[in-house]
Amino acid sequence: MTYQQVIDSSKDIFIKKTKDYGTSWRVLRPISIVDQIFIKAQRIRTIQETGVQKVADDIAGEFRAIVNYGVIALIQLQLPADDIYTDLPAEKVSVLYDEQAAFIRTVMEAKNHDYGEAWRSMSQESFVDLILTKLLRIKQILRNDGKTLISEGIDANYVDIVNYAVFALILLEEKH
Repeated sequence: MTYQQVIDSSKDIFIKKTKDYGTSWRVLRPISIVDQIFIKAQRIRTIQETGVQKVADDIAGEFRAIVNYGVIALIQLQLPADDIYTDLPAEKVSVLYDEQAAFIRTVMEAKNHDYGEAWRSMSQESFVDLILTKLLRIKQILRNDGKTLISEGIDANYVDIVNYAVFALILLEEKH
């Protein structure tokens, strides 16, 4: 599975859910999005550590949800915070998704240039730990009213989270 195939399959789920639920995710405050991603990443970590899964949703589905919540977070950063109850049409959501996915991919390509494809040698466990680390960083930045002294901002952390989830999905698919 390629990077673009992961993005396309994640977007397909996202747009179908948008058609089912509208843009109800617009009411999510920044900390709520962090918590949603945290729940997904923590569930993956628990399954990794215990080897036991009691809910049917598989690890790949959780990584896809992380991709989509990361994109939601980036879209939310671009939209006005005072208009959260207006439902956006699926066509507009599709365009917003594509814009953020293109930005995320551009960052990935630049980092892949500098790091090589080091992620291919990483474990699924490391991706989850890095996602959890980035979430804790975002929580701290939110406590600091969105300000950092020398560190990347919230958006850069979400970009990394999405890319880690995409990489994990690519490696999961290659493993099968």
